[in-house]
Amino acid sequence: MTDTVIVVGAGPVGLVLGCELLQQGIRVRIVDAERRATAHSRANVVWPRNLELLGRIGVSEKLIASGHRIGGTAFHSAGRRIGTAYVSRMPGAPYPFAVMISQNDTERILRERLAELGGTVEDGVRLTSLYTEGTGTGTGTGTGTGSGSPAEPGGPRPVAVLEHPGGRYESAEADWIVGADGAHSTVRERLGIGYAGTPVDVTFAIADAAMTTHLADDLSHYLWSPRGAMAVGPMGDGVFRLAVNVPHAEDGDPPPSRELFQRVVDERGAHGSTIEELLWSATFRVRCRVAETFRSGRCFLAGDAAHIVSPAGGQGMNTGMQDAFNLAWKLAGVIHGRLGETVLDTYDSERRQISHQVSRNTALLTKVGLATTPLRTAVRDTAFRAAGLTGVLQRHVAPQLAQTDISYGTRARPGRPAPTGARLPLLVSATDEPGWHGRWPAVARDRHTLLLHGGHRAGAGLLAALPGNTAVLELDRPVPPALARALGPGPTAAVVRPDGHLAARLKDARDDEIQAALRSAHHLAHRTRTA
Repeated sequence: MTDTVIVVGAGPVGLVLGCELLQQGIRVRIVDAERRATAHSRANVVWPRNLELLGRIGVSEKLIASGHRIGGTAFHSAGRRIGTAYVSRMPGAPYPFAVMISQNDTERILRERLAELGGTVEDGVRLTSLYTEGTGTGTGTGTGTGSGSPAEPGGPRPVAVLEHPGGRYESAEADWIVGADGAHSTVRERLGIGYAGTPVDVTFAIADAAMTTHLADDLSHYLWSPRGAMAVGPMGDGVFRLAVNVPHAEDGDPPPSRELFQRVVDERGAHGSTIEELLWSATFRVRCRVAETFRSGRCFLAGDAAHIVSPAGGQGMNTGMQDAFNLAWKLAGVIHGRLGETVLDTYDSERRQISHQVSRNTALLTKVGLATTPLRTAVRDTAFRAAGLTGVLQRHVAPQLAQTDISYGTRARPGRPAPTGARLPLLVSATDEPGWHGRWPAVARDRHTLLLHGGHRAGAGLLAALPGNTAVLELDRPVPPALARALGPGPTAAVVRPDGHLAARLKDARDDEIQAALRSAHHLAHRTRTA
């Protein structure tokens, strides 16, 4: 039997993708070359936008219960705070905080949810090659995506050659294959997809340490000094994740010591802090990269297989998870026949654009933190203080960290109606708007939603011709201010994607205009299709 989707890699990205597809009735097989979880991991924060999306698959509350909440990020220079970006003060966020949690715990919770949905992970199963069904022509030489590459939609299916523990090989057919197998992705290599780099090339020493400190444990911290940069993230119970830039390490060098981290803590501004115990430590080298394409026919890349960004801001895993959510609803819609296959092209265009954007932002934050000359340090510190006083940190940096500012079109402007592609603030916290508190879904998670606001009503003719089994939600009472601003004044018809991003916003629209917008959102040419 053909597997509908094979996911290669069972890190957070592959697990999120598997859960989302299973929840939408898609047959999924997940394989991972490793036989056990890594002892330690770099990723340790889940930002507000991802908490929203993870609510789709029912794991947000477990992550929150297992982790440590923080309300934002503080920036320090020479031991003094020069600005703070508070995600806890952003309007229209159902989770006005981030969660510090180890990647191992995140993966454990996701695996438990996968099992609840009927899925499993085949640990120790390694992909060795890909070829096209019926040809036997492999792509293992990495010669590109010519005749041996997975077929374009409508053509032959890809086949994954899998090596099982004990040396048994299997040729597994699939309708679609997703490589979520990390920075050294075998899927990417076998497809011959380039992995272009950026000038960022920095080595970091990281550790989890029991530490006594004056630093607030409800914020993450960036501490900058002429001696270098340091990031401090509270994990709860007096344990902190530390990350510091260090000279490039050689293979075989011992792990960074407690003495090294204590010296850095003293030099870079966390004065009076004492590392009581180093729980573990490691070094890693960051070379920021983005794949030349995230799609080759029926194969896709997601997570670190598609992009690596600087660890500054804790954006890497969160960006990968959003890859998974973006791809899942599109694949499910195509498989169920609700969406035209051209929607899959937008996975590459949308997520590659965002990956470049996140890469630029995190590279800039890294560069800013590593300023050492008196002039550059003074300019940086003055700019951050001014940004804090004028609200720029809160209006721009906080949403950037939270990833609520991600838009697949024009960037949303604070206080203005949402442009096409922007996230709609469909969920709000109970404390901000009593009576409107809720978790996902506020819109349908498996299909587009036609959101009617400001007195707009759906006529019988419109309802009879909705494509793709579109859901209809009429907002017949005042909506929270953040959503009202996003929708704009007057009668509004908004086409909302399953991931909560705006596909179209129409004012005083006729039924035929709404139908055209829905057909476009479903990537249907001149006909409607129902599931």
